[in-house]
Amino acid sequence: MKKTIALVTGGFSGESVISYKTAVTIKNNIDPEKWICYTIDINPDGWYYDSPDGGKKAVDKNDFSIVADGKKITFDAVLIGLHGTPGEDGKLQGYFDCLKIPYTSCNAATSALTFNKRYTVAVAAFGGLKVARSMHLFKNIPVDVSDILATLKLPVFVKPNNGGSSIGMSKVNELANLQDALDKAFKEDDQVLVEEFIKGREFTIGVFKTKGNVIALPMTEIISKKEFFDYEAKYAGASEEITPARVEEAVAEKVREAAKKAYAIFNCNGVVRIDFIYDDATGQPYMLEINTVPGQSEASIVPQQVIAMGWSLKEFYSALIEECFNL
Repeated sequence: MKKTIALVTGGFSGESVISYKTAVTIKNNIDPEKWICYTIDINPDGWYYDSPDGGKKAVDKNDFSIVADGKKITFDAVLIGLHGTPGEDGKLQGYFDCLKIPYTSCNAATSALTFNKRYTVAVAAFGGLKVARSMHLFKNIPVDVSDILATLKLPVFVKPNNGGSSIGMSKVNELANLQDALDKAFKEDDQVLVEEFIKGREFTIGVFKTKGNVIALPMTEIISKKEFFDYEAKYAGASEEITPARVEEAVAEKVREAAKKAYAIFNCNGVVRIDFIYDDATGQPYMLEINTVPGQSEASIVPQQVIAMGWSLKEFYSALIEECFNL
């Protein structure tokens, strides 16, 4: 008997535009022989089921149900394709936990932790992974730029501590530009992470679990046409993404092992994408961040890596859904 799946998209942040693109890819690759899929749009105006006739019908939040074709529909599982809040920071996961509805992403605690970039690198370092030196700043606690440079060396990255898609992020090479970068980041978040630049090759790798086995996808090397992999580089074609990365097997194995170790340390579920800088000087990968709901538009990295592994996206999404019932 087919199970009924809710594909959740939208969100309350600027990342919602990516969520809608992700939802199109997932919806087009859900196996209709296995799953009955309904798209649920969660946005600042409400929670709605997008019906095939173009109408919007409100979701009953008491039990996360909808009415379609005159029938009440409840869901066996939720496929989360919502980037940013509330789908990537643990809020929806906590809600679904209360309703005892399984879902395809990391749990509430892991999602909340990894949404905070500073807490992520702190836990990663405690777990034995290499990370860049950094400072955690708060809007209500002023810090002079000279104090930052007394601790960290230029160049540095300045980024909102919560959120994704590189929104509000800057690379700072000179002291004169540091305050402007801080102001830009604080417009997006009340917390900011300032992180030392590590020179090296940038790799990103998807990791997922199926039938209890943790699998690292073929990794991608990011070669940005800009100074770093910012929003334009990610979504407007201002970067070259080489999948699978052309890299020595010894290097690839170090990144894969670090990625799988991070997946275990953070108790991840579903598919995550983990970003690394490989420092040639030390011969070690440095973990940058974990994306617990990675972008999955047609041009996104995870779909590229799935295809490079030899799977179809239909097989991949079926594996993610099936795994969530085993947790």
